Amino acid sequence: MSLKGLAAKIFANYIVRRTLSWSARPIETQEKVFQDLISSAKDTIFGIDHSFKDIKNHSDFVSNVPIRDYEELKPYVNQVVEGKIDVLWPGKPIYFAKTSGTTSGAKYIPITNSSIKNQVEASRNAILSYIHETGSSGFVNGKMMFLQGSPVLKEKNGIKLGRLSGISAHYVPSYLQKNRLPSWETNCIEDWEEKVNAVVEETVGENMTIIAGIPSWVQMYFEKLKEKTNRNIGDLFKNFELFIYGGVNYGPYQKKFEELIGRKVASIELFPASEGFFAYQNSQSEKGMLLLLNSGIFYEFIKADTFFDEGRKRITLQDVELNTDYVMIISTDAGLWAYNLGDTVRFISIKPFKIIVSGRIKHFISAFGEHVIAKEVEQAMQEAIEQTDAKVNEFTVAPQITPPGNELPYHEWLIEFESKPSDMQIFMEILDKSLQRQNSYYYDLIVGNILQRLKITTIKRDGFKGYMRSIGKLGGQNKVQRLANDRKVAELLLAQKEN
Repeated sequence: MSLKGLAAKIFANYIVRRTLSWSARPIETQEKVFQDLISSAKDTIFGIDHSFKDIKNHSDFVSNVPIRDYEELKPYVNQVVEGKIDVLWPGKPIYFAKTSGTTSGAKYIPITNSSIKNQVEASRNAILSYIHETGSSGFVNGKMMFLQGSPVLKEKNGIKLGRLSGISAHYVPSYLQKNRLPSWETNCIEDWEEKVNAVVEETVGENMTIIAGIPSWVQMYFEKLKEKTNRNIGDLFKNFELFIYGGVNYGPYQKKFEELIGRKVASIELFPASEGFFAYQNSQSEKGMLLLLNSGIFYEFIKADTFFDEGRKRITLQDVELNTDYVMIISTDAGLWAYNLGDTVRFISIKPFKIIVSGRIKHFISAFGEHVIAKEVEQAMQEAIEQTDAKVNEFTVAPQITPPGNELPYHEWLIEFESKPSDMQIFMEILDKSLQRQNSYYYDLIVGNILQRLKITTIKRDGFKGYMRSIGKLGGQNKVQRLANDRKVAELLLAQKEN
């Protein structure tokens, strides 16, 4: 065993012991985070406006601090962007993670010294947890590749800004710099397709052991590698051991990945965002991701099916229930307070607290009261792929409320196949039955002849890539919206419909 591999094992044991310590005291750990956050920010503009000095407990916090999304927090963020100090958090943030806003242009998410430290440590600890569990550490001597945004940062009133993945690129520890790919120059390429081609050229002859990124974009990288070499990825990279991903459910992509690789590869799921790093998969034998309770983030939860009700209730960790979808509300050491991240999560364990991401509160289909969420359509797709010979590159789902003629409304699945199922009818039936089984409201609508069963529209090869390019979101951390309650995405995708 190499010295680096041995050191990694020793450090992994230390980190896992620390993790077990705070995860065994979840409520106490979160209470300490809460009190530290309130105490640290009591003299900020936001803290004064919301009487932080009078907040002693969660009940006081609920009374003083309403839930806000980015648009509602924007008046405070704008003051930070203008250069004011002590607005949301003491001093100034060191970065803004700049993301695309849906209603008002760019979003500037503040990142502080403490919050970036927690982001970096969480990424590191996810890998260390894998090393501790499996005993495998040899991969630390190979090359590690992270498909990410450009690390070139701009500046606004003394604060650097860029994509989160680009910011994170500045925090790769020195002992991994020689192992890291792609090169700095390649990482700086803005055009995504040009970047992927350059990454292929740089990595094709290397000893790749870890590859990380959003599954859809890593799939594009694998396809280009296979096209160039006419070899499976697993043969090309014989020591490729670990795929690290986040942002979307890996399930619908897994069959295609294993075909491209030629064998199974261990994977780690992460739950990072510009607003914080919330959870990571800490076990290869158990489902779900460990919710990070000691990383400068205080969590609140609202049942997803009551989120838009006037009497919605904000609860803390001690009151959550298993197998219930919650909108996750965060307060952070970057100055986000009772912030609606927009994601919904479901607890699958409470000892320790482990979650899966079940969707987005704004991304659902409920044109007829069915409230179908992303987790349900992804599960249905995974079952259909596993039970047929179909290979799927990408998909999204939208309601068709006013079909022509006297047809009943239906859910339209827009799917880009790598190869179509030999029996499309069976494929559709598996999708529909899975959705009926998971969602009783959808089942009732089908049985009651309010909806007809789903229909599939096939999208041409690279059609989703063309769609993402057309909206300026090709590559990087951008993801295809899995479903919507309107037809905005569907109508644009119909331009990519197969003839």
